[in-house]
Amino acid sequence: MKVGWQLFNGLALFYLLTAILYWQIGGEAVGITAIGLSAGLAFIVGFYLWFTDRRSNGVLPEDNLQGEIADRAGEMGFFSPHSWWPLPVALAMTAVGVGLIIGWWITLIATGALLFSAIGFVLEYDKPSNSAH
Repeated sequence: MKVGWQLFNGLALFYLLTAILYWQIGGEAVGITAIGLSAGLAFIVGFYLWFTDRRSNGVLPEDNLQGEIADRAGEMGFFSPHSWWPLPVALAMTAVGVGLIIGWWITLIATGALLFSAIGFVLEYDKPSNSAH
């Protein structure tokens, strides 16, 4: 596991140095921004892998050469069997993108619809409390 975070943090350092060198040579703003963002994204992944490695003391089930598939078994999470909420989220996001091209007023309306549909998607399985306070 240690190799993963070292690899991504090394990539982040490489991209950072490349962005600085590109800037000093006189590169364009878009290229400097893209390389700088690549450094940031590599650092985010490297930090996550480092944080996970620190919490697990560097030993993961997939690192054990004698490990079994069942060593990694467990609950993976809850996945909705059916949900209509991704459809309004996608439509609202599409309207936000089209609104950026056509007019700002469409973007404002679509952002409200996106907020509403995203909240509905996230809170789909939340049950309100029936107890009276």
